[in-house]
Amino acid sequence: MTKDPVCGMTVDETSALRAERDGQTFYFCSNHCRQKFLAQSAPNNPIIPVTTSGAHPHTASEEHGHVHMQHGHAEAKPSPAAKYFCPMCPGVESDQPGDCPKCGMPLERNPAWVAPAGRNTIYTCPMHPEIEQDHPGDCPKCGMPLEPKTVSAEPEDDSEIRALTRKFWISLVLTAPILFLAMGKWIPGVPIEQWIPKPASQWLEFLLSTPVVLWAGGMFFDKAWRSLKTRQLNMFTLIATGVGAAYLYSVVAVVAPGIFPPSFQRHGEVGLYFEAAAVITVLVLLGQMLEARARSRTGQAIKALLGLAAKTAHRVRNGQEEDVPVDELQKGDELRVRPGEKIPIDGVIIEGRSNVDEAMITGEPMPVAKGVQDAVVGATVNQTGTFLMRAEKIGSETLLAQIVRMVAEAQRSRAPIQKLADNVAGYFVPAVIGIALVTFAVWSVWGPAPAMAFALVNAVSVLIIACPCALGLATPMSIMVGVERGAQSGIL
Repeated sequence: MTKDPVCGMTVDETSALRAERDGQTFYFCSNHCRQKFLAQSAPNNPIIPVTTSGAHPHTASEEHGHVHMQHGHAEAKPSPAAKYFCPMCPGVESDQPGDCPKCGMPLERNPAWVAPAGRNTIYTCPMHPEIEQDHPGDCPKCGMPLEPKTVSAEPEDDSEIRALTRKFWISLVLTAPILFLAMGKWIPGVPIEQWIPKPASQWLEFLLSTPVVLWAGGMFFDKAWRSLKTRQLNMFTLIATGVGAAYLYSVVAVVAPGIFPPSFQRHGEVGLYFEAAAVITVLVLLGQMLEARARSRTGQAIKALLGLAAKTAHRVRNGQEEDVPVDELQKGDELRVRPGEKIPIDGVIIEGRSNVDEAMITGEPMPVAKGVQDAVVGATVNQTGTFLMRAEKIGSETLLAQIVRMVAEAQRSRAPIQKLADNVAGYFVPAVIGIALVTFAVWSVWGPAPAMAFALVNAVSVLIIACPCALGLATPMSIMVGVERGAQSGIL
């Protein structure tokens, strides 16, 4: 064992870099120290080699300006916030890989470092790309769930799917008896009015429909309110208008039927629309659940793409080979790739020849012969020979990263039919409200007795019929089927 004459670090003579001067051999911990030694050629400032039994050269220590690690001293301990650190120089920490500015050693990754939750993750709206924030949520304009712009191999948060699924099944169970109570009299042989008195039936419908509309369907009203505040009317505006009108009218009819004059009653009763509000809510929840599952399946395809990439690489520095994570590679790094290994990153072969399986990129089943100056793509598989390559593209510049980014953008983007539905809704909502008001006025003036009852019923009917539950259900279902068929055909 001997010591580096520049920084004083203890090095192994058999594996360390060396240099000759005046017939003496000097050993170095890194190329940085070796180059510094060779640059110090002034005869009045000689650098004396230090052995394990010799004294430490103070000039070198002072030049470096840091405390060197002697035998028996503890190694530098990084702070938990440091991503990279120098094991020989306390206090040298960095967020990026590189070399120590004091001793020239490559910085090591801190095993205790943990990326802060949500760091560097930006969420955006597929319909409104200008909406960006650093935490998940809904778009303030259209109510859509925000999607992350960056792609990660971390397990996906499925809380949205679980919440929608739970709301759908609970609402379905509650809606079934509401539908039976409201429509049972039309079923032959089912004397529903004899089994359950009308007042009790009405209160039961009210109690069953309230959690469906207000709890399960509350998200629709929240999104509709946001659309009104931003004047970006959309499908949820129509849904909330139709469901809200049917539910509120029915609640008033049950709680205070006496406020309705005889002209509002038919056969002495005020009509209820609890079943319409509940059924519409359940159908739209089904559509939202299917759409969320379709997005999740596409996200799984992205994770499968990320899984194709190599995790580590054999980096060659100063004739020494070391295994490093791929995310620590820099442009210009020389990497050795052996038979059967995945090529870690995009680059150019500088030494050796081999056959490379590029089926992942090109779809061609036959391996492609590669030699010096030929380009190779990360995540493809080296088959026959060992070669040395130079990294040309890293991080988001690689071909695999670009493919993943395009798939993620396609996932975030909305289908044309969804954009059409929201664009039409911007004009359709005020038109529907206007038609409902005209309907009420016409029936109240020229309608048969009881005129007000027919006017109110028909106005509410316009709002309910205009509710785009078909779009809320059919559009997500068509997207889900399209994603499924695409996956079966090998299309992401």
